[in-house]
Amino acid sequence: MEGTAAEGMIPPNVIYSFYCGAAILLLSILWTLCTTKEYSPEEIVSFEDAVLEVENTKHRSGLLAIAEDFKLMPITMKQLGTVQFFSWFALFMMWVYTTPAIAEHIFYLKDGEKSKLYMDAANWVGVLFGIYNGVSAIYALFLAKIANKYGRKQTHAFSLTMGGLGLISIFLISDPIFLIIPMIGVGLAWGSILAMPYAILSDTLPAKKMGVYMGIFNFFITFPQIVCGFLGGYMIKLFFNSNSIYGILLAGIFMLLGALSVLRIKDKI
Repeated sequence: MEGTAAEGMIPPNVIYSFYCGAAILLLSILWTLCTTKEYSPEEIVSFEDAVLEVENTKHRSGLLAIAEDFKLMPITMKQLGTVQFFSWFALFMMWVYTTPAIAEHIFYLKDGEKSKLYMDAANWVGVLFGIYNGVSAIYALFLAKIANKYGRKQTHAFSLTMGGLGLISIFLISDPIFLIIPMIGVGLAWGSILAMPYAILSDTLPAKKMGVYMGIFNFFITFPQIVCGFLGGYMIKLFFNSNSIYGILLAGIFMLLGALSVLRIKDKI
């Protein structure tokens, strides 16, 4: 499809990409709704643990109960919060700055109109993101065995290190084809980020609070992205003269900081 459009218009390839994404998302949700069964509220209350949970929290409002649970969260969860902050800050920087960074750092070195070169860069970034997602899907199949052999902390630290080094190496690459190599590292990090923190966390949570704390844990995913959304652009503009490649470099550094933070966690495995 055409990758360019008149000034102020969105190129057709971008429009139809969003249409396809929206259709797949809606179909996935509908499939889940139609095929997944769950216990009714009455059935849940019938379980002994659920009854105790209701009795323990019935005198507190929802917000007060959540605030108290937040205050009493296990130490492992707090330590994982640091890891998650660095990891998701790095991911947000990567998602925002990869296209302009690669356009400016690599594609603008070619001859041609900048708008066309930028679109070429954006299309190639789409391929690269597909590669790292594919790598993460394959890596996920082996994560459990790797974690059982080497430990969950070590597995996650290794994965984040590969992601951080991959992102930093983009700064040194001038040929678009070689960008595939860093995406392998990013794929390892992405696959681990989606699994290992929850595996590490699950053994430290009381069974009756599992759902509550897993919900609270999502705060450690959204908060760093909010912070990055507010401050990331100012950081690049103020310290790096709006040079987007340094956003990718920072993402790699934050990913490495996340890897170091993993080693502080008190984990059973």
